[in-house]
Amino acid sequence: MKIRFDETNLLAPMVGEAHGISASEYRSQLRRGPDVVRAFRKLVDRGEVGFPTLPYQKGVLKQIQTFARKVRGSFDSICLLGIGGSALGAWALDCALRGPHPLQKPFSKAHPRLVILDNVDPALVGAALETMDPKSTLVLAITKQGTTAETLASLLVVRDWMGRRASRQTVAVTTPGRGDLYALAVREKWPVFAIPENVGGRFSVLSAVGLLPAALMGLDVARLLRGAARMTEICWETDAGDNPALRAALLHHLVWVEKKKTIHVAFPYSNRLWGTAFWFRQLWAESLGKEKTRKGEIVQIGQTPVAALGVTDQHSQVQLYIEGPNDKVFTFWAVEKQPWEGRIPKARLGLDAFDYLAGRKLAELLEAERLSTAATLAEAGRPNCTFTLERLDEEHLGAFLQMLEFETAFMAELLDVNAFDQPGVEAGKRFTYGLMGRPGFEDYRERFEHYLRRRQKAV
Repeated sequence: MKIRFDETNLLAPMVGEAHGISASEYRSQLRRGPDVVRAFRKLVDRGEVGFPTLPYQKGVLKQIQTFARKVRGSFDSICLLGIGGSALGAWALDCALRGPHPLQKPFSKAHPRLVILDNVDPALVGAALETMDPKSTLVLAITKQGTTAETLASLLVVRDWMGRRASRQTVAVTTPGRGDLYALAVREKWPVFAIPENVGGRFSVLSAVGLLPAALMGLDVARLLRGAARMTEICWETDAGDNPALRAALLHHLVWVEKKKTIHVAFPYSNRLWGTAFWFRQLWAESLGKEKTRKGEIVQIGQTPVAALGVTDQHSQVQLYIEGPNDKVFTFWAVEKQPWEGRIPKARLGLDAFDYLAGRKLAELLEAERLSTAATLAEAGRPNCTFTLERLDEEHLGAFLQMLEFETAFMAELLDVNAFDQPGVEAGKRFTYGLMGRPGFEDYRERFEHYLRRRQKAV
């Protein structure tokens, strides 16, 4: 398993002193590495944060593998009801390891389709139900708190669509003993897979949240965890030279805070990593966008994550990136060895725009495009860096996801913010409960009515 981090284009000799990291800044920042690792390790050792321990949960792995073997061949659709971290991890795994959506091989009971209902837009839900057969659909309802309005509303619709089959073809992934999803699962005698209390949704991809749908799709979840376990050991290294997650966090922190790059563009040069880019977008935004430090100091800090796809977005966004505001840092994600390289036929047409491509490979062109974009950004003084995965398989993907989670946790230590809460999200949930008439949230209904009166006065 090999994942390399190349920070060269973050450095001042490449992008200039105003936008890049000087040698003295680099040396000074690297000296902070051991303290950052030790501080985060204390949170994990106290049991406050659980994602670093997920690769070692052998009992959970066995439970998931046993269930997946039991139902294999019974369903041609896996309907996942979840939102945010309850859905994005499964999409990232499916997209990376079975092929980008919607261009996957034909679905069957041996190769079930993953249908993700991560929105309550009736156009999405209605269209999804039209494409599935209730006789051959397994429903996964995923919410840690067991009270997420969007997930439970979709569950009520899908449960009605399933009819009497719902009791036999529904699985809950939630926190045991907490929330109404768990209460319903117990009442209906559905299988329940646990989400650990100390693992938040956006850090839960290597728990049952991501592993159960992965196993049902036929992915090798043991290899996912094996790669994640290897990366976990690397991420506990206190020397940033041996720890790519730590080095990336230290340098991204400098570029963000000192060089004022308030936008972070995740730029995968692989359609298979497109789902991972959206998963990362939530991870970075919710973990690091905070009003207060741990000490209660008001900072309203955050770096806006953006997902761009190479080479597609060279033709939709790179004009802005090269000549627009210099407020961004770019992280390319590359895959060294492609399973199919896409050889271009050798036949020549006597036309220059075609003939120079004859006999080359699509993989070669993809890499040339990435290198050219990185060089063009650097020449324009735009800092960028690259993670390169030797190949894209379960082991590398598990390691890459775990590494990005560690990088996020290390960045939070540098910023002195809590990466593992989301008070802004919770406030929006309470307003929704109030508007929809959930008992106990009447005060939020009143606050919303006050907001409407203010709007009327404003106009």
